[in-house]
Amino acid sequence: MTFQIFPPLEIPETLAAGPGPGNTDARVLRAFAQAGVADHMQGDVLRGMIECKHMLRKIWGTQNTYTFAVAGTGWSALDTMFSAVMPGDKVVAFANGTFSGIDALTLRIKAATPEEHAANSLDPQAASVTVIEVPHGQPVTGDLVEAALAEHKPKWAFMAHWETGSGRINDLRGFSDACERHGVMGLIDAVSSLGADDFSIDDFPGIAGWASCPQKGLCCLPLTYAPVSFSDAYIDSLKASGAYSYVHNPFFEARHWGIVDGQDAEKGTYHRTHSGYAVAAFHEALRLTLQEGLAKRAAAYRTHEKVLRDAVIEMGCHVTSDMPSLIVLNLPPELAGREMELVQNCRARGFGIWPTLSAPVQVRIGILNQLNREAVSRIVRLFADAIRELGGQVDADAIEALLESRYGTSIAA
Repeated sequence: MTFQIFPPLEIPETLAAGPGPGNTDARVLRAFAQAGVADHMQGDVLRGMIECKHMLRKIWGTQNTYTFAVAGTGWSALDTMFSAVMPGDKVVAFANGTFSGIDALTLRIKAATPEEHAANSLDPQAASVTVIEVPHGQPVTGDLVEAALAEHKPKWAFMAHWETGSGRINDLRGFSDACERHGVMGLIDAVSSLGADDFSIDDFPGIAGWASCPQKGLCCLPLTYAPVSFSDAYIDSLKASGAYSYVHNPFFEARHWGIVDGQDAEKGTYHRTHSGYAVAAFHEALRLTLQEGLAKRAAAYRTHEKVLRDAVIEMGCHVTSDMPSLIVLNLPPELAGREMELVQNCRARGFGIWPTLSAPVQVRIGILNQLNREAVSRIVRLFADAIRELGGQVDADAIEALLESRYGTSIAA
């Protein structure tokens, strides 16, 4: 019996202009590719991990000793954070988009009893978990959180900070304050906001756990290291309950990063065969984030998002999002219902925009690591071409005039 040997896989350049992953920074790719062939216990690899841990604390603005990273994508970090939720724990989860909805499912899986798993193992209806469904395109507000926590009195509350399913920013201050008032431990999905927004997690004492990813605001490769940070209250709860996990147990993961019994150790004490290449890439992404500064980067996102927003509005689109790294829009009325066709046309040409992944179908255009005139102008022109291809009307002169008015004198890069 013969077996076909496939030709080498060649992946062409793509403009990643969706909600993430973003186009990895070229300096991060160089750090990944130029790392020497070394085993995972080589001295520079271990030093890099210690430095990553300290850079993360600086970027996230926290004194939490339990601030480290989990091998994988944001899902790995979220699963680690949710590992403290035990069967029967009372949870209130707020869902206003695709990804907070998946997070809510994860919480139902974690909190479900054996009987609830047996009844529906893929979608257990945990009686102890209340999911507050917020209509697509609307944010989670502090008043909504306050009312839900006052009514249900949970141990844990969950919310996404930036929900990329709908492009909405949720009320982090209102969530934290409500958790603090009601003695609830807040958990936050910060997958899309870390590295793209300027905030310090220690300013939100009602939040006990944070989880993010490497491939969005930090401009690193997916499947490197996903950041987490846990307060003393979270750690105390975890000590009392334990976790039904070995790979994503926060205590074991922390020991891998040299955090033992709440203190920084000289080196890790938990064995994981990690990648020196991944450490090198993650280290460079964190270093570049600190060099640029979060305030400067956050301001750049706001500036360039405004240009993209105004350009697509000029094309007749209706923008429903408020995230500075992502535009979520409805096409002009004459093209309504053709969102998937437009997205597929763009992706066939290497222009990687996305639809929403749940109803209603909208178009998502992102600018992760595209914070300069050339990149945003290219995105605007490619999207204008896609609308014309469907038969839509775009005033090319008006678009060029808008780009020139914004970038001609006021924004150099």
